[in-house]
Amino acid sequence: MKSAADTDLALLLKALSFAAHKHRDQRRKDAEASPYINHPIALAEVLAGEGGVTDLEVLAVALLHDTIEDTATTGEELAREFGARIAAMVGEVTDDTRLPKAERKRLQIEHAAQLSDGAKLVKLADKICNLRDVAGRPPANWDLERRRGYFDWAKQVIDGLRGAPGESIRRLAAVFDAAYALKP
Repeated sequence: MKSAADTDLALLLKALSFAAHKHRDQRRKDAEASPYINHPIALAEVLAGEGGVTDLEVLAVALLHDTIEDTATTGEELAREFGARIAAMVGEVTDDTRLPKAERKRLQIEHAAQLSDGAKLVKLADKICNLRDVAGRPPANWDLERRRGYFDWAKQVIDGLRGAPGESIRRLAAVFDAAYALKP
């Protein structure tokens, strides 16, 4: 008989395997073109290690957060594989890529406060990781103005979810502020 811990671990490993497969041909925009899967793994590490998040479904969402937006994955596929809660949270943090980039960015700012608590945690971790990457390993073709603009936009998104209840959100907001202090 499987214990709850075995089931939780299996869920996390399934999400990691699924994300690794879906992102297998993708690279980050840094000069080294690092494997894309490093980004979702970093989110899960930030959530667990720096945010104290223990909700395995939220950690699975961190691993899966870009699958709909950046691969051929559908929300229905995620619901089938991982359940409705995980699919819904991934959907909450997914941009509609049919919209112009400026509109997608505006909507992230506008919708931040309405995200579920789990999606807020993932959004925080995503912005933390992205700020650290832009500061330390920026996309090869981003000039100083674009990097600074990304920092300011990310802060607007995160400011929209500040004050949400929960120790993990407060902890991650402080981690975000430290990452924001790296602004070039």
